[in-house]
Amino acid sequence: MFPPKSILFPVDFSQRCSGGARMVEVFAGHFEAEITLLHVVEPPTYSDVAIDNTPLAQRELESWLGSELKHFSVRRVLTHGDAATRITEYANSGRFDLVMMPTHGYGGFRRLVLGSVTARVLDHVNAPVCTGVHMECVPALEKIEIRNIVCAVDLGKQSCPAMALARGLAEAFGARLTVVHALAEVQETTSLGCDQDWRIAVERDAVERIANVQQSLGMEADQVVASGEAPRVVHDTATRVAANLLVIGRSQRQGVLGRLRANAYSIIRQSPCPVISV
Repeated sequence: MFPPKSILFPVDFSQRCSGGARMVEVFAGHFEAEITLLHVVEPPTYSDVAIDNTPLAQRELESWLGSELKHFSVRRVLTHGDAATRITEYANSGRFDLVMMPTHGYGGFRRLVLGSVTARVLDHVNAPVCTGVHMECVPALEKIEIRNIVCAVDLGKQSCPAMALARGLAEAFGARLTVVHALAEVQETTSLGCDQDWRIAVERDAVERIANVQQSLGMEADQVVASGEAPRVVHDTATRVAANLLVIGRSQRQGVLGRLRANAYSIIRQSPCPVISV
């Protein structure tokens, strides 16, 4: 739901999480949203000493970023179990408009990169998810600006929701919006003229389809349609326009494979800025 009025922020008290908290503050402050800090105490593994860390974790959760978040409406929740499972269950409770989390940290996340906890959350959470691989590099709160937003589309079913969210964010922050679409690279053929004609037709079709969605949403945006692998095209576009935020769509498919497609995985890993996937 836009604008986001309730933000779930799973925390593990790592440096990445502290950096991510500054992005949470930006969104919570701008949209006057309530923040829920969720910490999951995972069961000990075979190599861990069986000690109940609940009291320590509870104290750390209650004090974590106390001064930084004192002006916000904040709920602090501690739960037990598998981190990805509990985060997903909590996120899908219907109480949250946005989930924000770094890709990995330490503690319960120490063994995990984008291919596990964050990927499982992205696979199975219904709400938009904001994540990024450079959360520890987020600047001081007063220096964070959202002036340029890039929305990457594959012209599938999730392109319209992604563009709608990007439009709302661009309007809310007064940011410039760029929509980017990557065309598959054409293999060399025996007929160069035929190849060029095909490329021109495909590019024209993509531009027209993006323009139609923009018109239906009443949005203004620059367009970039370029040939190449999607993660590289998106990365290069985001870098060129100095994007502060990237918006992408996630697949709607369900089941064992979940929602996160290979391109979305790579785009998030390579993005120079935080990524919101919807």
